[in-house]
Amino acid sequence: MTQKGGRRGPLVADKRYSSSKQAPGKPNTPKPRKPRGKKPQRPKRNHGLFTGAVIGLANAIWRLIWGGFWRFTMVIALVVVGTSLYFYSTLPDYTKLLDGRTRGSVTMLDDQNKVFAWRGETFGGQIDAKNVSPFLRDAVVATEDRRFYHHFGISPRGIASAIAINLRAGRGPFEGNGGSTITQQVAKLLCLGVKFNPKEWKNEAAYESDCRSGGLKRKIKEVPYAFALELKYTKDQILSIYLNRAYLGAGARGFEAASERYFGISAANVDPQQAAMLAGLLKAPSYFAPTNNLERSQARAQTVLDLMHQQGYLTDRQYLDAKNNPATLSKAAQQRAGGYFADWLMDTIPDFLSRDTTEDVVIHTTLDQRIQAAAEDAMQSVFTNKVSKNSEAQAAIVVMSKDGAVRGMVGGRETKVTGAFNHATMAQRQTGSTFKPFVYATALDLGYTPDSMVDDAPLTVKMPGSPNWSPRNYERNFRGPITLTVALEHSVNVATVRVSEAVGRENVIKVAQGFGFAQNLPNLPSVALGVGESDLLDMTGAYAGILNGGSSVTPYGLNTLTLKGDTEPLFSKPGGIGERVISEKSAKELMYMMRQVVLHGTGGRANLKNYEVAGKTGTTQSLRDAWFIGFTADYVVGVWLGNDDNSPLNGVTGGGLPAEIFHETMKRVENGQPAKPLPMAQPADWQGNPDDWQSTPQPQPDAAPQPQQPQPQQRSNPSDSILKSLLGVFGGGN
Repeated sequence: MTQKGGRRGPLVADKRYSSSKQAPGKPNTPKPRKPRGKKPQRPKRNHGLFTGAVIGLANAIWRLIWGGFWRFTMVIALVVVGTSLYFYSTLPDYTKLLDGRTRGSVTMLDDQNKVFAWRGETFGGQIDAKNVSPFLRDAVVATEDRRFYHHFGISPRGIASAIAINLRAGRGPFEGNGGSTITQQVAKLLCLGVKFNPKEWKNEAAYESDCRSGGLKRKIKEVPYAFALELKYTKDQILSIYLNRAYLGAGARGFEAASERYFGISAANVDPQQAAMLAGLLKAPSYFAPTNNLERSQARAQTVLDLMHQQGYLTDRQYLDAKNNPATLSKAAQQRAGGYFADWLMDTIPDFLSRDTTEDVVIHTTLDQRIQAAAEDAMQSVFTNKVSKNSEAQAAIVVMSKDGAVRGMVGGRETKVTGAFNHATMAQRQTGSTFKPFVYATALDLGYTPDSMVDDAPLTVKMPGSPNWSPRNYERNFRGPITLTVALEHSVNVATVRVSEAVGRENVIKVAQGFGFAQNLPNLPSVALGVGESDLLDMTGAYAGILNGGSSVTPYGLNTLTLKGDTEPLFSKPGGIGERVISEKSAKELMYMMRQVVLHGTGGRANLKNYEVAGKTGTTQSLRDAWFIGFTADYVVGVWLGNDDNSPLNGVTGGGLPAEIFHETMKRVENGQPAKPLPMAQPADWQGNPDDWQSTPQPQPDAAPQPQQPQPQQRSNPSDSILKSLLGVFGGGN
């Protein structure tokens, strides 16, 4: 239908179906929509006056605490950031931090150019975390900081774990385990950028102790420095600093030096078990050092291997192989040879090139490790088999070439030591009858011969202002007229005093001093019996002077000293053969006489099959010291035995244990060496007409004769030039 006016209205569909849910009589209107972004408000709960006040106060306190906390945290964060940025600006290129030593090192090479000892802090050269053995890198990370490659310098989890461990152990929260990351440990090694100042610290040890101290303050200081390290360097660079600066015992600074020290190889070539042993040293370097206790070091290495296996750094096969074949020391490290020798050598070098050196010094020495081992074995053999277990006696051995080059040195019964009292160089003791050869050397140089006669008879000496005194022989008897050879052969005291006075004790003292072992000798007849003092090294050097034909020697152990990397030595050997003291003829005759001491006299136990040996025994007053010093054509060996408190030995004389130690030493030293005759004279070289002695005028009993010089075909007789009034002396033994 249409509307009026001809226009049609809008079409509207008829509503044909009604909603079944619509209530009758109500219009069907849509539900109002909830406004977006607004949560329905909960109806306010009405609190009581008191409850409302409490809640309001709690809300106010919370807002105050929260506001203070985030403001305080912001301030701390700003301080940490600012401090970290400051430290960051002070850090140099990481390569300048790799060698952290404040002093240099001394490396000693034997006569075959093999390393046998180190002093100071050795540094094997700069290494990088990328070029060391991967086993070593993994061992360090697994042991010290398993999250090293994932944290930002500190490990809150590690610190919390360390605090819990410390509390359970009854320590303070920051005492003991510190939970430090490798980065934090590097911060300690760098001493937070503080350099050593001798005015602030007593010494370097005090400086390093302060740098490594723990506690809350130190931890707080480490945090920004650790952050700075992480910002400045890569993880590998931080690890490189750690690998180069960490101390690993036995004077080794850094893993390269430690690897060379303990295994004789570079850190780039260590296997899993060697890497584990090195990494295990970080916990307590001196305590776990394999040169200190190999079994303890191996047990620590096993713990490191377990960690490496658990963290996936080792396969099952690698782990089992390393576990079943623990690392061992190199031959040089096992021997620990020449500790006494090395200590003595350090004392002979200026401090600025030894203990206080800032450079790395290399010394080529005279030490023969074969001979050193022979001397050490001989010492242990005699004390094990022939000395009471309760004995506290000490001993020393020196092995020397005839030019004074020291080939081996043992300064005490404990042979594998460093820094111990060296009885070979430090103990000044009476020389006893080992002095007597120099009395006879004087006589021979004045024209006497080994067959010259001397009267071994009772003697009383009178000196103005002194009481009379009569020297005695060790055996408490007298032999009558005897040759000089027999007098030395049986170490006859009275006869030796007669010879000394006949040739002039001033001359005897001069000869002894010329051979380099006598200082401040008393100008008394007792000097002939060795009441003066000396050390074993100088006495052995004096006997080397006899072997080399009568020239003095200065014992030495250094051949050349160079700075590491240089080829030209700073200086060469400071010792060797010096001036002539007695004639070569006299020295050869004296060697013959000393050979008879070993063949027929007091030194019989020192004799060596197939080798000619000459020497002299010595025993001092009250058996306080016992000596034997002798030689073959190749080497001189000196032996001393005594107690540190200067108490008497229990029945020991020079012809006993010292001679046996000499024998055991020389047997090992000469083993495999061709036998050479001693360069000694023979009786045919000096014997003339057998009637010569009968034609020599004999002095009257009360005469005061002067020493006679021999004439051609005529030999002087010491008994012809005896001073009737001599000072009696306390005598040493054989």
